[in-house]
Amino acid sequence: MGEKMSIKFDYTNSLKTSLIKNGITVAEIENNSHLCLKAFNRFKKERGMDILGFYDLPDQNVDHITDYIDTVKNNYDYMVVLGIGGSALGNKAIYSALKSTKQLNKKLFIMDNVDPLMVHDILTEIDIKRTLFNVITKSGTTAETMSTFMIVMEMIKKACPDTYKKQIIVTTDKEKGFLRQLIKEEGYKDYIVPDNVGGRFSVLTDVGLLSSAFVGIDIKNLLSGAKNMRDRCDNDCIWKNPAYLNAMIHYLYMKKGKNISVMMPYVNSLYDFADWYRQLWAESLGKRFNTSKQIVETGQTPVKALGTTDQHSQIQLYVEGPNDKIITFLTLENFKIDYMIPNLYPERNEVNYLGDCMLSELLLAERLGTEIALSKADRPNCNIIFPELNEENVGEFIYLYEMQTLIAGYFLDIDPLDQPGVEAGKIATYAKMGKKGFEDEAALIQDYINDKKKQGRTI
Repeated sequence: MGEKMSIKFDYTNSLKTSLIKNGITVAEIENNSHLCLKAFNRFKKERGMDILGFYDLPDQNVDHITDYIDTVKNNYDYMVVLGIGGSALGNKAIYSALKSTKQLNKKLFIMDNVDPLMVHDILTEIDIKRTLFNVITKSGTTAETMSTFMIVMEMIKKACPDTYKKQIIVTTDKEKGFLRQLIKEEGYKDYIVPDNVGGRFSVLTDVGLLSSAFVGIDIKNLLSGAKNMRDRCDNDCIWKNPAYLNAMIHYLYMKKGKNISVMMPYVNSLYDFADWYRQLWAESLGKRFNTSKQIVETGQTPVKALGTTDQHSQIQLYVEGPNDKIITFLTLENFKIDYMIPNLYPERNEVNYLGDCMLSELLLAERLGTEIALSKADRPNCNIIFPELNEENVGEFIYLYEMQTLIAGYFLDIDPLDQPGVEAGKIATYAKMGKKGFEDEAALIQDYINDKKKQGRTI
């Protein structure tokens, strides 16, 4: 399905077969086709409301990014992204996916936590004078991002008092917020987080494209791949539309009690995309209320695993433990870098079967073995197949999962674009740290702490 070098979706083992005896059927999918029509109509309506900006991103002009990179690429060897969640995971995923096959010379670091040890490790690996720092937060008030920004800013000013302003890039709201004000005062280079693109859908905006362009990734080809997948996902036949079909498969398995979705790349380069997927799937689908404000407490827990590493840790659970999961493999067909296993012990049957085989051949055989083991145990699984690791295939994958997530939210009749649970945690953090205007919440937190001390159960 799709064009020759496009990613492919193999859903064979997600349907009922001689092995997957309790799998969903073709009839079940077709009997729920009314949900596809309903989702299509909601999609049209919300596009008209200009809240689905990710749909139009493949058409954007990115000269403002590539022109800037051309002017600075000889002056800097490192970029540090200061961001969290949607401001960080996509940047890291694209870089990890392509840095080996593209043989990228520049290095990208993601400061996406307030762990002082992690901050220290990054700062010791870079030369501050040869580093661009890109602070990404739409609101300009994200506690984690702004704390590391202020730490780094003080260091840059001391190390580079005459050039520090040129080393700061700010990606934020186009009109408002603390950082927008700082841009006006200091003259920092700025980029925009669009109003109609939520953070977890923002990797193909300035948020993710700037860092990708800096390290040498062809961002126009990324967008070209996304556009190709968008064309495939505009098909009104569910059997030809990978986003609608995979969303339906996951939706129907949720209804059957499979509330865990495992993404298992069989290539280390795609492991960070499993992290990106976890935020996209969890934050979009994990909702207490449906669109009618009824309590539904729905969602599917995303879990990441890595082949072959986790064949020696998690697969035992997946094959013989609770049958409450659907597993998605990410498979790479062609490796630009590979090694032949030398036949050093031809007389020893314990290892001579490996001799003269390619390392990628062993990896793919292991993946097939895991697929067979899961299928024999009646565990549904599917496979996203990358012909190779390039910008086009990565762009296709990003758009596929963004669209699939949105449609799954529509099937569940929830709002896949908000995140009220996350906001509640932010408010608690502001209150505990003494932010002005959160005094009432701070008092409630102190009551909680006092009550917990009274009932303490610590050994």
